[in-house]
Amino acid sequence: MNILTISGSSRTGSFNTMLLGALPALAPAHTFTHMDYSALPLFSQDLENPFPESATSLKDQIKAADAIIIATPEYNRSIPASLSNLLDWTSRPYGQGAWIGKKVLVMGATPAPTGTVLAQAELRKILLYLDARVMGQPEIYLSSVYEKFTTEGELTDEGTKQHLSKALELLASS
Repeated sequence: MNILTISGSSRTGSFNTMLLGALPALAPAHTFTHMDYSALPLFSQDLENPFPESATSLKDQIKAADAIIIATPEYNRSIPASLSNLLDWTSRPYGQGAWIGKKVLVMGATPAPTGTVLAQAELRKILLYLDARVMGQPEIYLSSVYEKFTTEGELTDEGTKQHLSKALELLASS
């Protein structure tokens, strides 16, 4: 299975990017590709014609994936603006979005105790509107990340590894 991973954080040393980086070791039979959307311009309908090559390329990556995993931080009780911008561009033009029918697993990592609950709810709402097939279970709210990763980004928590492995199995079988 070809799995596209998307981090909602652009921060160097992002916990969400670390979380996504831990997945290939847990499911070596799958191919993981990480999306870089840092060159995407801010969305404006004024820029849709002609449609930007950077947005077309990202849409093609989404369409080519068998499944997508998005790990998002929570900013002001919602998703980061950069992730919202990606969703806006890849859902355009209207009726030609890349998310239609795509299997998507949502997760998030944070040092805080709330575990990105509200950001994930917001992201699921958007993805469902875009007609993606969003997995409802398992929910992956990884809190206290300082206790679960080394400073080099290696996931060391066995319970988290087991939970993620089960999620990847369910994603592959859905």
